[in-house]
Amino acid sequence: MDIALFIIAGLLVALLVYAILIYNNLVALKHNVSKSWANIDVLLKQRHDELPKLVEVCKQYMGYEQETLEKVMKARSQVASAQQSGDMGALGLAEGQLRLGLGGLFALAEAYPELKADQSFQHLQSRISGLENAIADRREYYNEAVNLNNVRIEQFPDVIVARKFTFRPFELLEFDEAEKRDVDVKGLFA
Repeated sequence: MDIALFIIAGLLVALLVYAILIYNNLVALKHNVSKSWANIDVLLKQRHDELPKLVEVCKQYMGYEQETLEKVMKARSQVASAQQSGDMGALGLAEGQLRLGLGGLFALAEAYPELKADQSFQHLQSRISGLENAIADRREYYNEAVNLNNVRIEQFPDVIVARKFTFRPFELLEFDEAEKRDVDVKGLFA
């Protein structure tokens, strides 16, 4: 009888240790998602700060291209709003519009040799392009962290611990289809 009680106690301790390990792994995954989002957030804020400078430099040369400049600033505002609310779907759409606007702005700059030669424009264009690349890299890392979290909280036996402690899935950061298409340079000059 004592051996049976000892075996049951041992199994309960092993089960408790296993549940603790699952919980700790789920916590690590959740924080990894938060950390990867924070990395994107920093880059979005840096780009947010650079865009008004770029638009201001462009205004000096592109007076009649006001619509393009306004699209960039409107998209910038939508990104900031979605970012603050944490709505990944809206952020993805707003990011797509901003990237299209920037692509259009950079394509239009080709028609303004003085603007292209301006040191401030070159610096800002390079800085924003670098931030765009870094955001794309971080987005991949974020989506991977989200995927690992979401898969793990649905797997057995992790799902039991995840439900007990209300671990939740996260939304992937995806951009809309329009963002993935090439910019129609001919259409910009028509």
